[in-house]
Amino acid sequence: MKLYNTLSKRKEEFIPLEEGKVRMYVCGPTVYNYIHIGNARPMIVFDTVRRYFEYKGYEVNYVSNFTDVDDKIINKAIEEGVPADEISRRYIAECKKDMEGMNVKPATTHPLATEEICGMVDMIQTLIEKGYAYDKNGTVYFRTRQFKEYGKLSHKNLDDLRSGERSLLVTGEDEKEDPLDFVLWKPKKEGEPFWESPWSEGRPGWHIECSVMSRKYLGEQIDIHAGGEDLVFPHHENEIAQSEAANGREFARYWLHNAFLNIDNRKMSKSLGNFRTVREISEQYDLQVLRFFMLSAHYRSPLNFSADLMEASANGLGRIINAAENLKFLMKNAREQSMSASEGVLYEDTKEFVEKFEAAMDDDFNTADAVAAVFDLVRYCNSNTDAKSSKEYLKKLSALLLKLTDVLGLIVDKEEDILEADIERLIKEREEARKAKDFARADAIRGELLSKGIILKDTREGVQWKKA
Repeated sequence: MKLYNTLSKRKEEFIPLEEGKVRMYVCGPTVYNYIHIGNARPMIVFDTVRRYFEYKGYEVNYVSNFTDVDDKIINKAIEEGVPADEISRRYIAECKKDMEGMNVKPATTHPLATEEICGMVDMIQTLIEKGYAYDKNGTVYFRTRQFKEYGKLSHKNLDDLRSGERSLLVTGEDEKEDPLDFVLWKPKKEGEPFWESPWSEGRPGWHIECSVMSRKYLGEQIDIHAGGEDLVFPHHENEIAQSEAANGREFARYWLHNAFLNIDNRKMSKSLGNFRTVREISEQYDLQVLRFFMLSAHYRSPLNFSADLMEASANGLGRIINAAENLKFLMKNAREQSMSASEGVLYEDTKEFVEKFEAAMDDDFNTADAVAAVFDLVRYCNSNTDAKSSKEYLKKLSALLLKLTDVLGLIVDKEEDILEADIERLIKEREEARKAKDFARADAIRGELLSKGIILKDTREGVQWKKA
């Protein structure tokens, strides 16, 4: 299995630190609002990477954090007049709902930054004692030049950063020894949440959080660190500097980064009015369609989101689901007997599609080619089954199709169609729950219907629904 390592800028054979096990850390979202589809890409991509490792027989310790203390969270809390932890708890819960809709498996551990402050204080103290950090009036900075390999991930030269690339400098105050030094701990401002430390009442810098959470739940050295390419510099570069300076050893063996997601060929931003949340997408499509869309391109290729491409993804996913349902239908009426000799030969031919699927995934998780292999299997199933097929043959084809699609996190074995009367009953129950301000129940009903392929849309005229 080969992975493209951002550190070396080439594909490398994957060799785990411990045979049969993978230690993997993926940077999670800052929870101050609903997650947007840019957040969704690394969630889906690296969930698929995890699933493939598990398919290959690895035991995966998968850690993905929630950043629950940040300026954006504090500003949202001030805007609403509520405590910051109320904002973070609310949007962690909402994020988990969206992750469930996208069929992203819960991490082995989802650590919260605010629950690991003691570990952060300890690591910062170690860095000070080793001469890598210093305190200036309650703010602690990392001495970037003290870490001789700084820039090895982003392939940026320190002197170039200092002299010309002003936009790349890590922002800070004039009291820093060097403009490139970055913050490990900062004093509180009026009205902000804070924690005690030897230097001031305050809170940690962003970068130190992931270094500490990774070390606690995965150890000082890990196999894979992953995230969006926007995190390469400065976040991941700073993580390497802190972790390796504190621990005295290589931090992560392999660094994986997904490329950006654009909207209608433009960078997604609130100022352009093209900012799309996963929750908004769920009102138009089953989130399985969003997952299929995300996997339709290689994770290192830029991906453009548009209505046309989502429709194409809905159609593509529909073809796979229809094939799975057709196999299920044939099984209901199939004769109870073993595969015939000719069916055995036909089933042996499916090895070609499995080999193609695995070759694609072994080549730096090329999900686009893996999806193409699934489509080959779908065409084969459609062409080589009929009412005369044996139940054993149909079961084997169905199990194979479900096995490969499960690696991609695609749910193609849909439950039996829900009756319209049941849909209307649940919609009515949801309306009553909303009137009673029981929003948890209302959301649960929406989720239940979505899991059965029913999408709700709230309009002035009432609730509209359609099948995904």
